[in-house]
Amino acid sequence: MTRSEYEQMAPKLRAEILKVSLAFFGNGDDAEDTVQEAMLQLWRYCGQIDSGRNVTGLAVRVAKNCCVNHYRQKRQEHANLDDCLVAFPDPSVSPQERLEEKDTRRMMHEAIARLKPRERQLFELRQVEGLSTEEISAQTGILKSSVSAMVSAARKKVYEELLKRLRQ
Repeated sequence: MTRSEYEQMAPKLRAEILKVSLAFFGNGDDAEDTVQEAMLQLWRYCGQIDSGRNVTGLAVRVAKNCCVNHYRQKRQEHANLDDCLVAFPDPSVSPQERLEEKDTRRMMHEAIARLKPRERQLFELRQVEGLSTEEISAQTGILKSSVSAMVSAARKKVYEELLKRLRQ
């Protein structure tokens, strides 16, 4: 595929990649980051893409891979931040309390990681960022009633996972 063919197809490919990214992340910021990365990868290799190939299908595949990579990178950054916070412990907290807090945090992260990407996103918007149902609805485009139901289901899953781990 030539660069000019790519440039002609780029708006259509971008729209498809954006659909995939929004479905995966549910928010515009992460989706836009992923779209940029996928479009850049397609641009880099457009000379190696056969013109007869289903380029839209290839773009969707690249988008999915970029979504997974972006998600993993964000998760790793989150874990690194937690490690930094533990590096400067509060001297008034006993070692036993610190250990219990670290173990609880680890279990919580693992329970949240088991949620589907959309559930995790809504759960974090509500529980971590403290957004209201209305704010989450406006940000994600999901009906308020659906946001409430999905956050409630996510809370229940996290709670049940924590209970299961604590009973072991």
